[in-house]
Formats: sequence, structure tokens, C-alpha cells
Amino acid sequence: MFEKSQKSYTDLLGKTNRIVEGTQIRGDIVSQADFRLDGELVGNFSSKGKIVIGPAGSVTGDITCKNADIEGRFKGKILVAETLNIKAKASIQGEVVCAKLSVEPGADFSASCEMRQLKTPLADGAGEEKKPQ
Repeated sequence: MFEKSQKSYTDLLGKTNRIVEGTQIRGDIVSQADFRLDGELVGNFSSKGKIVIGPAGSVTGDITCKNADIEGRFKGKILVAETLNIKAKASIQGEVVCAKLSVEPGADFSASCEMRQLKTPLADGAGEEKKPQ
């Protein structure tokens, strides 16, 4: 009677989780839907959707996601199955693996970068290479 079924990813389209400026999180985040981070995360993030790190946002840890827009600070390893957009005010340090990369002039991009096709990442953080057919 009171059981709620878990919503599928397609039911979550258009819905975004949000961590506001001034919020600090220590630990891992797993999300099925898109996510906007304007606060601080020290830990790992995994999603089947998109992460947006706003201008006041920062992440220290690993990220696995489908798409990412970074305008704030990131330090760690990021695996992006599709497109990584790095805005002009962003600061990226660490390791980047993505299928497509866009870096605006002015961004601080101090990372190793490997561009390859990945399977859509799972919410548990496992992103794997696509096998050639």
C-alpha cells in the first residue's frame, strides 16, 4: 500500500538535484538524475546523468558521469561518457577521460587527458570502454 517503486532514469529527466553554495559534503554521492553543485564536495560522485559544477562549486575526488559542465574547481579523476565542457573560469587538476572535450579560453586545465569512447557509466561508478565491433 505504501510501497514506492524506484523511478527509472527516463522518469527523472528534467529533474535536477542541487547542492547550494555554502554547503560542504564529505563522502560519496550517487545520483540517477542530473546534479548541480555550487557547494563543496570532498568525495566521489557518480551519475547516469549530467553534473554541473557552478562557479562557486568545488569537487575533490573522482567523478563518473554521462556529461559534465565545469565552471568551478575540480581536483581528481573524471570519467565522462559523452561531453565534458570546461568553462573559462574553471580550474581542473588531475586526470580526464572523456569522449568529447570543450575548453573555453581562460580555463586552468592542468590535467592529463585521454579521449576515448566509454560506455554510459553506471551509477555505482563503473565506467568501461566500449569494445570495437
